[in-house]
Amino acid sequence: MATPLPRAPVWLFDLDNTLHDASHAIFPAISANMNTYIARVLSQNGENATQAMIDAARIGYWKRYGATLLGMMRHHQVCPADFLRETHDIGPLAELLRFERGLGRLLRRLPGRKILLTNAPNSYSTEIVRRLKLHNHFSHHVAIEHMHVHRQLRPKPSKLMLRRLLRKHGVAAQRCILVEDTLANLRTARQLGLRTVWVTQYLRISDPIGTAPLPRTLKCPGYVNVKVKSVRQLPARLSRLR
Repeated sequence: MATPLPRAPVWLFDLDNTLHDASHAIFPAISANMNTYIARVLSQNGENATQAMIDAARIGYWKRYGATLLGMMRHHQVCPADFLRETHDIGPLAELLRFERGLGRLLRRLPGRKILLTNAPNSYSTEIVRRLKLHNHFSHHVAIEHMHVHRQLRPKPSKLMLRRLLRKHGVAAQRCILVEDTLANLRTARQLGLRTVWVTQYLRISDPIGTAPLPRTLKCPGYVNVKVKSVRQLPARLSRLR
């Protein structure tokens, strides 16, 4: 009796610092906008928020909730659409965007469906993907506005959101591969049974919105199945993801 062929995987691709170099210019611009927004929210009774207060909110909420936006919503009742619009208003993306060539050929070489899964807003991520010329390679585009569970916003690394995503697309966790730069997101995915790929080449700081430098050697945690410098290395690592 012939051995049945394994089913093709379903790839979940992050966007920023995975498919393009957001650390070069885009993240600094978003971070500056975020500081301005948070300063306005925290300033009260004519007293301007200090930089220490702004940093504590921006970095502290990211570490506690996985996204600064969630902390701003929970503790300061900000409108998520307003926050996302203002923080991602960074001017012409063509002047800020850096990426590797051949990404479309790469995605064609990988077997199975590809889903874009990003904590960035839809308008921003749509424009980035269009400029990368990758919009025809993804069967679905899941931006942060689409990450609601029981009417609550649940961006990565939410297990509830990932479980809902798997149910919606009718796919078992064991068939999925998450390709990411953010370890917290990879850890959650691995706990649910997904396979994980850590992309490191665009990482310059300890977290997407912090300032601490990275260690010289990026040790691969146990919950990461494959560590790659570039997504272009994925075809050569497929055997380790089966």
